[in-house]
Amino acid sequence: MHKIIAFNGSARKDGNTAILLNTALAELKKHGFKTELIQLSGRPLRGCTACNGCFKNKDKKCVQPDDGLNGYIEKMAGSDGILIGSPTYFADVSSDTKALIERAGFVSMANGGLFRRKAGAAVVAVRRGGAVHAFDTINHFFTITQMIIPGSNYWNVGVGRAIGEVENDKEGMTTMKVLGENMAWLLAKIHGLDLKE
Repeated sequence: MHKIIAFNGSARKDGNTAILLNTALAELKKHGFKTELIQLSGRPLRGCTACNGCFKNKDKKCVQPDDGLNGYIEKMAGSDGILIGSPTYFADVSSDTKALIERAGFVSMANGGLFRRKAGAAVVAVRRGGAVHAFDTINHFFTITQMIIPGSNYWNVGVGRAIGEVENDKEGMTTMKVLGENMAWLLAKIHGLDLKE
């Protein structure tokens, strides 16, 4: 079965970012994809130390003491599609999201492109401003790792501050549903699948 892995980079496990990701994942499930949501909250990731150990070892792992990242890389490599979600912190992604991008990105490049030609999409929760910059940060990870980005009917952003408030953003919620549908369509084309309706 084809699989989609999603990462919630928010400090709040079941907050607005998770709601947005789960909305996109629900559409993928409808079309027969297996999905998994990983919460980065409570297991802080360290940033890349530029030690180049992954380029020396080429074993599909980061050499830093394991803080969960190597398991995440393995799940990413074994998935057909990757969703990365983050709240907007100071007009960018959260530090956990950035650490995931940095270290997984280097390990992918050190090993000949582990994520090459997988589908990847960014999902961003925002209170007011800065979301497009956070959205771009995640998309830069997808493009440099040679992934394919499905679009939606708007940028993949949902607006809300308090937990659950994002559900009142009808346009944002619709954007997530369309994103899930488009990722399912893209993966069906890549893998020659017949989508479940």
